[in-house]
Amino acid sequence: MNPKVLASQNVSRMCMVCGRDNPWSLKARFYELETGDLLGVFQPLESHQSYPGRLHGGVASALLDETIGRAINTLDPDAWGVTVELTVRFRQPIPLDRPIRALGRITRTSSRLFEGSGEIVLDDGSVAVEATGKYMNLPIERIAEGDFTREWFPDERPAPTEVDLPGDATDAP
Repeated sequence: MNPKVLASQNVSRMCMVCGRDNPWSLKARFYELETGDLLGVFQPLESHQSYPGRLHGGVASALLDETIGRAINTLDPDAWGVTVELTVRFRQPIPLDRPIRALGRITRTSSRLFEGSGEIVLDDGSVAVEATGKYMNLPIERIAEGDFTREWFPDERPAPTEVDLPGDATDAP
């Protein structure tokens, strides 16, 4: 399946997941897909491993938390969330030698909270890790200190027009 990319989401200067200037960042990129899902992608390094050749579970959890939390922007570009709860289930090891793809979506919204689900999908279409999360919907002024406009900006890297997702990855639970 090759869904079209509708938009590339902003990145941050120092975020642990998407930070452009953070040397320890995953440098993840986020794409809004025609399916309504948000796709998070990053290329793991050897320093992201747990056991040799395997992605660390904490890194997988961080990528899913960010992808699900950002999925609210597909519905409301001005919405911001703070993680209240994240439940992660590990099904298979994730190899380090290829890009990691996480899909996220919003499953429920209210004025105070939103909920979502997501998964990391392997090349064969199977789900390696799945997560659900609850996020408090807050204005950015209550979340971040200082001038957030200096921290949050468009991703200048070229975005693909469509992405290659194995099997029916956008139909994952």
